[in-house]
This record gives sequence, C-alpha cells and structure tokens, in this order.
Amino acid sequence: MIKKREFYIDGAWVAPASPRDHDVINPSNEDPCAVISLGDQADTDAAVAAAKSAWPAWRATDPSARVAIIEKFLEQYEARKEEMAQAISLEMGAPITLARNSQATSIPWHTQGFLDAAKNFQWVKDAGEHAPNDRLSYEPIGVVGLITPWNWPMNQVTLKVIPALLAGCTCVLKPSEEAPLSSMLFAEFLHDAGLPAGVFNLVNGDGLGVGTQLSEHKDVQMISFTGSTRAGRAISKAAADTMKRVTLELGGKGANLIFADADDKAVKRGVLHMMNNTGQSCNAPSRMLVDRTVYDQTLEIARETADSIKVGTPTEEGRHIGPVVNKRQWDQIQGLIETGINEGARLIAGGPGLPEGVNRGYYVRPTVFADVSNDMTIAQQEIFGPVLSIIPFDSEEEAVRIANDTEYGLTNYVQTQDAARANRLSLQLESGMVEINGQGRAQGMPFGGKKSSGRAREGGAFGLEEFLEVKSISGWINT
Repeated sequence: MIKKREFYIDGAWVAPASPRDHDVINPSNEDPCAVISLGDQADTDAAVAAAKSAWPAWRATDPSARVAIIEKFLEQYEARKEEMAQAISLEMGAPITLARNSQATSIPWHTQGFLDAAKNFQWVKDAGEHAPNDRLSYEPIGVVGLITPWNWPMNQVTLKVIPALLAGCTCVLKPSEEAPLSSMLFAEFLHDAGLPAGVFNLVNGDGLGVGTQLSEHKDVQMISFTGSTRAGRAISKAAADTMKRVTLELGGKGANLIFADADDKAVKRGVLHMMNNTGQSCNAPSRMLVDRTVYDQTLEIARETADSIKVGTPTEEGRHIGPVVNKRQWDQIQGLIETGINEGARLIAGGPGLPEGVNRGYYVRPTVFADVSNDMTIAQQEIFGPVLSIIPFDSEEEAVRIANDTEYGLTNYVQTQDAARANRLSLQLESGMVEINGQGRAQGMPFGGKKSSGRAREGGAFGLEEFLEVKSISGWINT
C-alpha cells in the first residue's frame, strides 16, 4: 500500500492539520492501492498563505529565470517519465501503453509549447502607431487555485500549473482525489527543479472541501477548473463573492459529421477516437452523425470496429481499453446504456454488464447505438464512457442543426473530401474547436469550448494570457 498523506506546502511535504484518510482505488481490481489525506480549511489556508507570501518575489523574477526553472522541470520528467506513466496507470486505469505514450507525454508536449510562447511573449508592448505614448503591460493575476480532474490528470495539471508559473503567478493545486499520485510526483519534479518555496503548493481534497475553500478564498485571485459542468456552475457561484476570475474547461458531447465522400478510414477513426481512454475524454466524438446514403455501411464498420476493441488490464502492454475510474462512474454508464435501450436506440455492439470473462474491476463493453434521435438521453447527456451514438442526417443543413442542438460546445469533427464544405462547416459549428479529417491541433493551439463546455482557452500563448491581466499605461516616456 502506497502511503502519501502529506501535502506540499511552502516548499516542503507537511502533515495535514487534521488527518482524514482517503483510499485511492485501483479500478482494475477494486482494491485500495494508496492512501492519501483529504485537506481541511487549515491546510488550504496554509497553502494560500504560502503562495501569497511567495508572490511578490516570484512576480518580480525575470521571465527568463522562470523559463530556466521550467526547463529543469522537464529534465526531471525525462529522468522519471516511466515512474509517471506507472502512477497514472495505477490510479485511473489507463493501459500502460496509453499512459506511457499519451497520458504522461502530455507533460513535455504542453510544457514545450508554453516555453516557446513565454520566450517570445511581449510582456510590455506598444499599443499601436495611433498611440505612441501608450503601452500594454501583461502582469500576473496573483495567487491562483487550480482544480483538476482524474481522466487526463497530467494533461490538465500541466495545462494549468506551467502557464501559471511562467506568467508569474503562484498557485495551489487541488488534484482529483481519485488520481492524486501523478500530481504528487509532478510536485516532486518542480521541487527538484529548484522552484522557490511557496510558489507551487499542493493540497489533496475533494470538491466540497478544498475545492470550495479555494473557490471562496479571499486571497485567491483566480480559479482555473477542469471537470463536470455541474461542478463548474458550483465553483462559479462559490467564487462570485470575491470577484475572482474563473476559467472553466467542462464537458462535451462532440458531433462527428460523416459525409458520403469521407475517406475510407473516417468511421473506424471516429469509433477508435471515441473509445480511446475508455471514453473518458471531454472532447470525445460521442455523436456520430452520418449521411443517410452511407448509413448502413457506416453502421457495419462501426460495429466491426467496436467488436474488435479489446478490453484488458492496465498492466498489459498494447492497444486496448482499460476500466473506467470508479464504481460511481461504472454505475452511471450502465444506467445510461439501459436508458438508451429503453428509449428505443438500437444496440449494435457492446451493451450493459461486464465484458465476457471479467468478474472484477470497473470494465465497460465498447458500446455502439444506432438509430439514435438527438432528443434521446444518450445523445444529450455526457456519458464519459465507451458509448457511441449514431444519428442519420439527410442534408448538410440538418447535420449542422443536429450538431449544434446540445448544451455543450467543446469539439466537433468533420469528415469530407469537399474542401469548401469542410471549411464552411468549421465556421458554422458552435464549438471552441473543430477537427477536420482527423487532423489534430498543432502545439500551442488553444483548447476550450463554448456554452456549457466552459470558455477557457488552454495551451501556448493563449494559456499564458489566462493567468495575466492587461494594464493600460498612458504617457509612457520613451528612453
């Protein structure tokens, strides 16, 4: 049993003020794999006080010095990256190959994007030729509270901690209590890179406890949160009295528009993307909208692809899916699969219950529904599991209408060889991101959504700006 009860506050690992043990459950076998402590108000206050005390010196640190420390942080990751992959796999159930090649590698990918942005960032810049004596100064907002989820733990921690530090903010991180081990390792990387005491702090806890305490804290100037839309609303309300900035990256119900001229691999690519990370991704293409002229053949490809996906334990090498994170998540997914059946969707792959031959662990069968209408629960509610809904359409206009008929607006996908159509649809779809024909975003492009998906913009220079305030200066004297 791994024992990690301490919090990282003011440059040291310290015991909780009032220990409250919490078991971290290995989702592959339902057994505890580690024990942490959940923080209380005293721990949160201590972490915020440390961050507040460290902020004046850190904000005054030359940006190049901040860059140098983050570069040393990357060296720490490179030396211990297998340890990081193993921690992620253990705590949230990602197959080790996925943890090693996608989950853990989000650290260097995003960090390098932020480093490139910081090295080229104009912290004080001209306002334009019309205002020769005006300047715009980009300055750190102050102490920030960072609340992150369990599904892509290092992706989200990196997207918040690294730009906050490079911007000159000090921070308190509350990682998910479901997957805290990777974040505690992340804290070790920062410590060993020489980050000054108090600049980064970590307090484990749950949303109702430490999450709410950070959101309400008068000395926290900003909350950056990734998680459910329900929790995002609660955080916004909790933060309102202190007038702090709140940036939210929330759920999604992405539409994947498959036209008759889509490339031969489009359907298979869409199913595999949906099932990746066992469907536990906010930007998963969970609604496949299909041109009716190719509907039947699309269903066959989707069924064959889903049936070919292996479900296996996280310790196995290879391309398979592992368990979902916990029993609550498993029960919710099972309930929504049953709801899909009861509301009349046609089950063509997978279904309720554990996969064949499995009697322990939170494993879900890769599931595909056909003949879904967009008003069904499974088409509107984020399932956060390996469940795909396929919906037919008869025209481009209908496809756009269905795609936009959701409270969410994170990522949509377009599959067509008609360049004009692809570009046209990318502008009509109501989402913060659109991916055309499987082409992923370049390093530093912003990640974020619209509507109930939140309006954060994370990554590269956009991510830096999340943690900066713009000061308008007039009467600047040129020297």
